[in-house]
Amino acid sequence: MPEQIIAAGGIVSNEKGEILFQFRRGKWDLPKGKLDEGESIPECAVREVEEETGLKNIQLGELIGVTTHFYIERNIEIEKETHWYAMKVTGEQQLVPQVEEDIEKLEWVSEHKLQPYLADTYPNIIEIVERYFDDHNQLN
Repeated sequence: MPEQIIAAGGIVSNEKGEILFQFRRGKWDLPKGKLDEGESIPECAVREVEEETGLKNIQLGELIGVTTHFYIERNIEIEKETHWYAMKVTGEQQLVPQVEEDIEKLEWVSEHKLQPYLADTYPNIIEIVERYFDDHNQLN
């Protein structure tokens, strides 16, 4: 039986409708992290996005979906269930990549420029980004 981890994160959009990607461990990814004891899943999603990006005053939107993936860490098989929320930020905010989590850079990406980012990410990230744009009827 794999060890189970619950995580939460978000697809953060700005006033221009761009979404935030982070470059971490050689791939483009979305901000997310593990649930702390006593914390709700929506609280975790907002906290992790704040910690990994430096953004403040994040407006939490609806649940986009839940993804599951497996990986091996220290010879232990882990099943990670991630809850993804739509989020919004307003105003000009400075992005601060959380270097302790190996986040090298943060970039706002418009929908028509997504392809290079999706070509260099994980299957569950592609799945949730496509679901986000389908749900928001923003795909051209």
